[in-house]
Amino acid sequence: MQNLLPEPPATLLPADDEAEAALAAARQADTDEAYASVAAQHPTFSAGWAALAARAMASGQVVAAYAYARTGYHRGLDQLRRSGWKGHGPVPWAHGPNRGFLRCLHVLSRAAGEIGESDEAARCAQFLRDCDPEAGDALSGT
Repeated sequence: MQNLLPEPPATLLPADDEAEAALAAARQADTDEAYASVAAQHPTFSAGWAALAARAMASGQVVAAYAYARTGYHRGLDQLRRSGWKGHGPVPWAHGPNRGFLRCLHVLSRAAGEIGESDEAARCAQFLRDCDPEAGDALSGT
């Protein structure tokens, strides 16, 4: 059966140049403190939380990764809603400002799986694919 209803328009989050510059500086410093500073100074910036979550996962701190990713995910949902998102529809990976939210969703799925939250892991993985299959491919390395 073919869906005859039009898909909602893609949601494009606004850029945050100041937060992006802070994240670039944190990448240069490459310390946990520098990344934590980005999240503290720009708490609505999902990419900062995504970077913290990825660092925590890479160092085996799965519970911290889960917490960072969940925070960034919820901050991203808030921004998506403010940008007109109604709970469904594309959130394109190709639009740079969307990537922080999508990265949080990916790490949240991985961390949830690691702590035995298999339903949450599957839900987040599916949500990522629903937002944009390209994001799922890019973040899973396929």
